Amino acid sequence: MSLRLPYTQLSPAAYQGLASVKSSLQHSSLGLPLIELVYLRVSQINGCAFCLKMHASALRARGESNERIDSLAGWRVSELYSARERAALEWAESLTDIAVTQAPDQHYLPLQEHFSPEEVADLSFAIALMNAFNRLAVSMRQ
Repeated sequence: MSLRLPYTQLSPAAYQGLASVKSSLQHSSLGLPLIELVYLRVSQINGCAFCLKMHASALRARGESNERIDSLAGWRVSELYSARERAALEWAESLTDIAVTQAPDQHYLPLQEHFSPEEVADLSFAIALMNAFNRLAVSMRQ
C-alpha cells in the first residue's frame, strides 16, 4: 500500500504539535511501559498496522514479555495484567470508542484508585494522542 499523502511534510507544524505531546508524556509518572501498553491497545482497536509494529517493538525493547504483548487484546480474561493496568486499558478502550461509550463513570472511577489526577490527565492525553496518530496513519495508508 502506498502513502496517500505525505501528511507529516504537508502539515509539519501540526505534526510537530503531536510529536511534542508525545515527548512530554515520556516524562509522565505513568511510566513508559504503561504508556506503550496503552498505545498498543489503542492501535489494536484502530487497526493501525504501522503503530502495532512500532509499539510492540518498543515494549519488547523495554523487556516486556511476548506473552503479555500477545494476550493484550484479551486483557480482561488474562491474569497477566495488574489492577492499575486494567484500569488504564478500560479507560483507553472507553475513550477510543467514545462515540458509543461516552466515557461513563464506571470506566472513570476505577482510575482514581490507581492514578493521581495528573496521571489521569496524562493517560487521557496519551489515549487521545494515539487515536490521532492512528487515524492519520490508517487514513493516509502509512
